[in-house]
Amino acid sequence: MKIIFLVSLYDTFFVPFVRKFTGHESGISPLRRIGFGLFLATFSMVAAALLEKKRRDAAVNHHKVLSIFWITPQYLIFGLSEMFTAIGLLEFFYKQSLKGMQAFFTAITYCSYSFGFYLSTLLVSLVNKITSTSSSSAAGWLHNNDLNQDKLDLFYWLLAVLSFLNFLNYLFWSRRYSHAPSALPQPNNAKEINPYSQLHDHHHNNIIP
Repeated sequence: MKIIFLVSLYDTFFVPFVRKFTGHESGISPLRRIGFGLFLATFSMVAAALLEKKRRDAAVNHHKVLSIFWITPQYLIFGLSEMFTAIGLLEFFYKQSLKGMQAFFTAITYCSYSFGFYLSTLLVSLVNKITSTSSSSAAGWLHNNDLNQDKLDLFYWLLAVLSFLNFLNYLFWSRRYSHAPSALPQPNNAKEINPYSQLHDHHHNNIIP
């Protein structure tokens, strides 16, 4: 739901404002948009790590419970990250890929999300196995399944590092990309598919009534 709201703000205010400076039809190019989204993902994990450390210290040392609204910054940053990345990917697929391959590339993207969710479970198991051998956390960072005993903030810091490495990997490959127009141009009267509508439909179908 938050993505639909942020996309509307982005298309209404951000794109026209940035277009005045860049002259680009979409404000910024799809590759830069994806890169900015991946960069923001790092800060969402940093915000989550700092908040978790503050929450655990308050619960363990002072027996206090923080307000749920403290998680707003990390989810806001993550929402912005997902907005930039998802829109950038769709625009890139629909404007700079071969004709007829747009839907295929979009499907591969969402399949990669599913594969990433599966790998996250392996990452948790791997982190627990490695950290259980250290003297500072004999039971592993996430072994106890208790927020006040586990070291969830350290796990978030690890995700922040992995997110930044993912961003650097993206920079390495994106700087070597050069757009070559398709050899099969669309007719002048062909209707261009709007990637924003695809994003709206995807998130609308995943809203739980």
